[in-house]
Amino acid sequence: MVFIGEQLANAAKDGDHASPSESRTRSRVLHMVSAEGPITAAELGRHLDLTPAAVRRHLDALVEQGAVVEHEPSGVRRGRGRPARAYVISEGGHRALEADYDSLAVEVLRYLSEHAGPQAVADFARSRVAALEERYAAQLGAAGSDPSARAETLVDLLTRDGFAASARPVHAGPLAGVQLCQGHCPVQHAAEQFPAFCEAETDAFSRLLGVHVQRLATLAGGDHVCTTFVPAAAVGRKTHDGPAVEERVPGAAATDSGEPAQRHTTSSNEPTKEGSRS
Repeated sequence: MVFIGEQLANAAKDGDHASPSESRTRSRVLHMVSAEGPITAAELGRHLDLTPAAVRRHLDALVEQGAVVEHEPSGVRRGRGRPARAYVISEGGHRALEADYDSLAVEVLRYLSEHAGPQAVADFARSRVAALEERYAAQLGAAGSDPSARAETLVDLLTRDGFAASARPVHAGPLAGVQLCQGHCPVQHAAEQFPAFCEAETDAFSRLLGVHVQRLATLAGGDHVCTTFVPAAAVGRKTHDGPAVEERVPGAAATDSGEPAQRHTTSSNEPTKEGSRS
């Protein structure tokens, strides 16, 4: 059983200072509502071996926090009087559970790092990205070898997978390219402590697009969006589905290592950490 005591304690209403034990019990109640809802207080008490008073106290707190809501069944009669109230998990409750599983994933990664070494986490991050990269490579082949066109296709694929991606053309001094932004990251909480996840994704983008991309900002680093600069000029990188492309945009520059040249001028269209701005 995974607990979300910390999230629930932080969201507790004024005056409801739940002890660690109460937070764990409240987490059990939320998990049961998620799994069995609509479920009544009496049913919760039987499943969790709680007294009616305890169940009501935890349900009241969860309702106050917005984690569960009452569910009124239609067409159900229970003799005289009002039918027993049943509860279901809310959207906020789902988010709390997701955060709970994020915490578990971070604990597992920390254990892996401590017992098998940081390289084991990096290997896992790369293996996780590999399947996505292979799937994307097959679809990027139809976009040709132009990095900008491939970036637009990559945005469509990322958006389809829930990354809330977007792109816009930018110019930074002699450099021209595309600024690729991701408004959502499914491994954000893990990446906050293990940058190997961001690094593996960035490397995959470079291989998929056939250029050396530069990560400018990340959600894991505290920014409100992940931002990656994709130069429009290829720098000898080999794409996933073809040979290296040496074509360059007039005036584009790059260092010997393939890194975009240092910017010396400021433009209203230059790549920014903040992501897309109209």
